[in-house]
Amino acid sequence: MRISPASFLLYKKSWEPGGSRVKSHHCRGPDGWHGGGGARGPPGWLSHPMAASSAGAFAWVSFPSMPTRRVYCSAAHHNGQLFVLGGCGGSGRALGAAEVLDLQAQRWTALPPLPTPRAGAATLAVGKQILAVGGVDASQSPLASVEIYHVDEGRWEKAAALAQPSMGIAAVQRDGAVYVLGGMGADTSPQALVRVYEPAKDHWQPLPSMPTPCYGASAFLQGNKIFVLGGRQGKLPVTAFEAFDLETKSWTRYPSVPSRRAFASCAMADSVFFSLGGLQQPGPHNFYSRPHFVNTVEMFDPTQGAWSKPSRAIRMREKRADFVAGCLGRYVVAMGGLGNQSCPLDSVEGFSLTRKRWELLPPMPTGRCSCSSCPAPDLLFVIGGVAQGPSGAVEALCLRDAP
Repeated sequence: MRISPASFLLYKKSWEPGGSRVKSHHCRGPDGWHGGGGARGPPGWLSHPMAASSAGAFAWVSFPSMPTRRVYCSAAHHNGQLFVLGGCGGSGRALGAAEVLDLQAQRWTALPPLPTPRAGAATLAVGKQILAVGGVDASQSPLASVEIYHVDEGRWEKAAALAQPSMGIAAVQRDGAVYVLGGMGADTSPQALVRVYEPAKDHWQPLPSMPTPCYGASAFLQGNKIFVLGGRQGKLPVTAFEAFDLETKSWTRYPSVPSRRAFASCAMADSVFFSLGGLQQPGPHNFYSRPHFVNTVEMFDPTQGAWSKPSRAIRMREKRADFVAGCLGRYVVAMGGLGNQSCPLDSVEGFSLTRKRWELLPPMPTGRCSCSSCPAPDLLFVIGGVAQGPSGAVEALCLRDAP
């Protein structure tokens, strides 16, 4: 099945969830393993030579492809292992496939399949458990079911279900408790639900609802607050920016994101929140008559209580949407996605928190959009997604060691 990347972005259904070795350098990875000239680790794991830029501390790691090509999969990192769950294959139906990559051995192992095939689930590693929460099933209906994979025992267990079916959930964990926020129900209405799950009790506790219902938002834990940014209501982007205080159990509204963009990406670094790129819809005061890709960068500093004024000086180098964003070292990084080209982007750029500017970083080995990612020590993963169809590529941007 061949998928047009441009069509994939512009006509997504409203439910969608969410070479050569480099010598004489070292690249730092999890658990102390290294690659590059004469270092420990599997030979050839550094796949892309370094691009010429002042951000010369970065390189790409290409891991073996996933046995199952997919998009909208969910991923979690635990103790040097990358768990990848569910997603959609070429048919567009949710998968039950569960696989784990040993990062040091560079070997995939098939796990028992998910009891409930699902795509776009919220997935977190909590201790020695991998939780899969909500998402959509093979009929594209939101799920209330929650399933837990016990890493040491190699088995799945059904956990207490959500009170309502939900997809597009934002999730964070703190001190072993899992907080899930928002989502979209079977009636396609955005939800304002907030719930907390304690694995030891196998119980969901409701918390005060979000002021703005939405799904597909980004959630960031900072101190005792969960910040929720962006998301959508139906097909309309949400500009709300809100925070839930875990101690007072109360919500605070912050100034809204200045511009309304679909398929934007968000990141947090140095306690500053970034809203990046996306697809801008035409408006009454907009020169464009059709949706168009943008390189917009908007930053919110809680200490100042305001969003930065739009500035050409801090725009991204490339207009892009539906891309992976994250933080690595002293950089906010934007990777791949879709732009004005006819195929997914392989370009990568990083905003230096020190120099306050965007710099070119080494390009992705495999250009893709609609990728999954997950946090891991010293790595930014780009998992699956869409190239000319569902992709099995698993690659990670990493920091080199100092010479």
